Amino acid sequence: MLQIAFIRENQEKVIKALAKRNMDAKSVVEEVVQLDERRRATQVELDGILSESNKLSKDIGELMKAGEKSKAAILKEKTVLLKEKSKRLAEIADVIAQELLEKLYTLPNLPADIVPEGKTPEENLNVFEEGAVPVLHEGAQPHWELVKKYDIIDFELGVKIAGAGFPVYKGKGARLQRALINYFLDKNTAAGYNEVQVPHMVNEASAYGTGQLPDKEGQMYHDAADDLYLIPTAEVPVTNMFRDVILSENELPILTTAYTPCFRREAGSYGAHVRGLNRLHQFDKVEIVRVEHPDNSYKALDGMVEHIKEILNELKLPYRILRLCGGDMGFTSALTYDFEVFSTAQDRWLEISSVSNFETFQANRLKLRFKDKDGKNQLAHTLNGSSLALPRVLAGILENYQTADGIVIPEVLRPYCGFDIIN
Repeated sequence: MLQIAFIRENQEKVIKALAKRNMDAKSVVEEVVQLDERRRATQVELDGILSESNKLSKDIGELMKAGEKSKAAILKEKTVLLKEKSKRLAEIADVIAQELLEKLYTLPNLPADIVPEGKTPEENLNVFEEGAVPVLHEGAQPHWELVKKYDIIDFELGVKIAGAGFPVYKGKGARLQRALINYFLDKNTAAGYNEVQVPHMVNEASAYGTGQLPDKEGQMYHDAADDLYLIPTAEVPVTNMFRDVILSENELPILTTAYTPCFRREAGSYGAHVRGLNRLHQFDKVEIVRVEHPDNSYKALDGMVEHIKEILNELKLPYRILRLCGGDMGFTSALTYDFEVFSTAQDRWLEISSVSNFETFQANRLKLRFKDKDGKNQLAHTLNGSSLALPRVLAGILENYQTADGIVIPEVLRPYCGFDIIN
């Protein structure tokens, strides 16, 4: 959530920045400022009445001590009227504050200066490529055919149990999945990230805290009976560990990693581009989350990018990094880099990680602050990244490492798998 003081003092800057997201924010920004003015004016009036009421209470006490009960009674009548007026004003202030909050929730984060202009994914900026695309043997297949051939993932069985988008991993497929999770966690903890296990469901406050609500309400599975949401990513529970927390400056940075299953409705996703592991309702992901001092957050973002590059280099998968344009960025992000693995069998790039700096956007919702050297409370910066999302990494391994004799396991994963080929 954008800070109201910043919007009030930088209206044109906010409107111009959000235009990079292809959003005409002029009317919303004007409404926000007007509501804020009403809220502040109402609060000033309310504070004046409360101050007057407090003064009258003291005067009444002094009059009663002096035995001037009739004069005290007149003042008491005034305090009754003031209390009624203050109650009405407090109710009005609450309504205005709620309206203001709902308007603020509709405004996405401001893109960083280096975010490229653009409306579609085709306008994202390719900033890095690594790895040669392998030449596959004649008759090479996409992963959805390979998993049938070697009986390692069963999509039809998942449909029987739950529905489309809930695959069942079997045998060496399940072991490879577990190997990837353990490998990713080991890489993250070796890099200084503290591993946590978190709930796979969150309450409404948590979903609002990281910006999933109200923006992505239609994409989340909701348990209406208990008003809980299945998590779309570990980012939500991990970041909310720090909701309503005031840290000391010397506690920063905080680096956290977690493995969780992730659940996304992905309503309206159809077609060949979402076949097999390309788009699922339930999938596994290992996440990294950082809480940073504002002065260090972009250096930290670069470090996260380098960390994920190292993992992909060890897996020896061809990949590229895109700096997302304004029209393709997530609602909460100030700057995002997407990692994509090239699927040789599908002849297309598959997104396998997003790494983002949210600056103070999430921290403002979360009330996540730190006490600086002067003893003042400041909003922290939050960052997160997939390290990594498993389905498309697995798809890339199955397709790019296939041979006529079977699917060779990347060397770095063999100690985790206990085998070196699927055949």
